[in-house]
Amino acid sequence: MGVFRITAIILLSLLQSFIAGAQIGSAGIPIPISDTVDHADVIIASELNNENDIVDVARNIMHPGIGKRMMTGEIKSRKLRASVVPAAGYTLQTDFAGIVGGNASFYTDTSANPSTVLTSLTYTSRSQIIFPFQGNFWTSKDKYNILIDWRYLYFPSFTYGLGGYTSLSDGYLVNYSAIHIHQAVLRKLRKNMYIGLGFNLDYFWNIKELNPPVFVATDFENYGFAATEFASGLTFNFLYDNRNNPINARKGNFANVVYRPNLTIFGNTVTWHSLTIDIRKYITFPAGSKNVLAFWNYDWLTLSGKTPYLMLPNTGGDPYSNTGRGYIPGRYRGDDMVYLEGEYRINLSRSGIFGAVVFANAQSFTELASKRFETIAPGYGGGIRIKFNKFSRTNVSIDYAFGRGGSQGMFINVGEVF
Repeated sequence: MGVFRITAIILLSLLQSFIAGAQIGSAGIPIPISDTVDHADVIIASELNNENDIVDVARNIMHPGIGKRMMTGEIKSRKLRASVVPAAGYTLQTDFAGIVGGNASFYTDTSANPSTVLTSLTYTSRSQIIFPFQGNFWTSKDKYNILIDWRYLYFPSFTYGLGGYTSLSDGYLVNYSAIHIHQAVLRKLRKNMYIGLGFNLDYFWNIKELNPPVFVATDFENYGFAATEFASGLTFNFLYDNRNNPINARKGNFANVVYRPNLTIFGNTVTWHSLTIDIRKYITFPAGSKNVLAFWNYDWLTLSGKTPYLMLPNTGGDPYSNTGRGYIPGRYRGDDMVYLEGEYRINLSRSGIFGAVVFANAQSFTELASKRFETIAPGYGGGIRIKFNKFSRTNVSIDYAFGRGGSQGMFINVGEVF
């Protein structure tokens, strides 16, 4: 649920978890493992049944002695495992906000990878509305992978200009409404490898510069300001994913490459081409522990043509709005972006309920005049993890990060940042 960065969070009610009845044992009594479950699944069930999460703690406060929720024999049940978080928060971009968000995982078939859904609804004191719906669905035997990323935004937000030489004092508000309708269907080539086609449509309207600097043209105006921006086009997708858990991986690799030609035949005023490359690696370190060393490379490139200003590569502009911890979303923007991040995730408790992370990242954007990468914006920080749903391994992630030029803040996610 990384579409939204929070600098303070207050839970409005007890965190809720909806775990289907077929996956819950009665008051602390283990349910026997089915003969149809393989040895790896038995190990997973045994580990989960030794863990606690926030829901277990809340249940035992309200009903002392009820015990923890237990995993039944059918690990790959089609029953929904969902986590919902109601909260209030504050960010530099949104001011105060009320949020209801969460994620869910389930299996469409016992031969399939876990499917996931993420969504949230945010309303802020600046009258901003943020409503994403993101899905990652797998069919039987993982033959097809269906990807959905739909969003509606009414979102007055800051822009700081183009390139890496801008400062926080350059920021001013740009107001707009937007819809993003992105989807793709990928077919299996071989184990964990997929190719496919998609279609993306992005539409921004009622674009207004609310408080631009006076007596000087902004980068937006020099680039080509317009009251509406539109782009649509096919996407050509490549995916490799052998992570053991898409919400909170302990091992495995992920690579996603998307080439998007936006041709005039699809209604674009000019033709432009973009490419995104998303690569992640997860290593259990030390071996046999629950600690994870994770790496992330995200490259977002304009191959040719002129990308609309609000669709240019920018900090936090990735599908989950998680690049650039240490900086406000939209802090940097340019034709091309390269991004690197490393994180070490540490388990702090035997029950698995508490963890910690340390991380560092670096981002760079090309300059409009030279078309070269000339600056690097580093970020670093640490945070805690609180196990929210042990069945899907969903954590509440609370991080504090620092960037250059005095940029800093707290960043909250339901699930890991990457």
